[in-house]
Amino acid sequence: MQTFWKGLAFASPWLIGFLAFTVYPFFGSLYFSLTEYDLFNPPRWIGLANYKEILQDESFYKSLRNTFYMAGIAVPITLVSSLLIALLLNFKVKGISVYRTIYYLPAVIPIVASAILWTWLLNPDYGLINIFLRSIGLTDPAWLLDPAYTKPSLILMSLWGSGASALIFLAALQGVPQQYYEAAHIDGANVWYRFWKITLPALSPVILFQLIMGLIGAFQIFTESYILAGGRVDGGGSLGGPDQSLLFYAVNLYQEAFVFLKMGYASALAWILFIIVLIITAVLLKTSGRWVYYGGE
Repeated sequence: MQTFWKGLAFASPWLIGFLAFTVYPFFGSLYFSLTEYDLFNPPRWIGLANYKEILQDESFYKSLRNTFYMAGIAVPITLVSSLLIALLLNFKVKGISVYRTIYYLPAVIPIVASAILWTWLLNPDYGLINIFLRSIGLTDPAWLLDPAYTKPSLILMSLWGSGASALIFLAALQGVPQQYYEAAHIDGANVWYRFWKITLPALSPVILFQLIMGLIGAFQIFTESYILAGGRVDGGGSLGGPDQSLLFYAVNLYQEAFVFLKMGYASALAWILFIIVLIITAVLLKTSGRWVYYGGE
């Protein structure tokens, strides 16, 4: 019994932190989502009124559409590009460690610095991307001013920072047993067949992990949108940039909580986001048995 209390005493800093910064905010947000709360007055119980209001709020649906756009387009593109980069970095050529470092460097740059850098690169007048496009005779879009190009701008940013995902794929690639490739080569299998029948099945657990983490990250996009939109409330009273094209779910949640001071409403938004991500993750895990192969299977 004395050993138990000693162990509890050693674990108490973590337990206190877990209870104070995880458990309490988790259930506290559930309570606040059922109240009207603005930080300055005591919470007033209103039941499910916040959730009913959300279902009638056009900003909610706009932010949800923008977020699903990024989750449905940016995540697969980034996943494929990361895998292709990993395949390139898996070749045994001279100076490969230098190439791996170069591809990984953008992943260690702080997201705020990256967003500011891309704000400059995508400037319609003097940005390097438009200067290059004009030099080869192509149309130079107003990336951050035209609603049709704001989300593609974020996709470009995500591709530039895909080195971290590529590194995980590279580690998985180097763990694939070489005898599989040697046996397939002896049997006359071409490169495409070896990739489709050996590499992809061996990488499928990592692909599942990257897919789930990428989708969760897509539903939490905030910093990039906030900085690319200038961090300013536009004429329509929104942080979403031109025509609210950068109004993602997390941006809308932040706006409701810290711009409009509707903490109860924002808590309800957070719980809806939690349920959406939980359902998507559960569906992916449930269906993963059809295409994910683990060692020994």
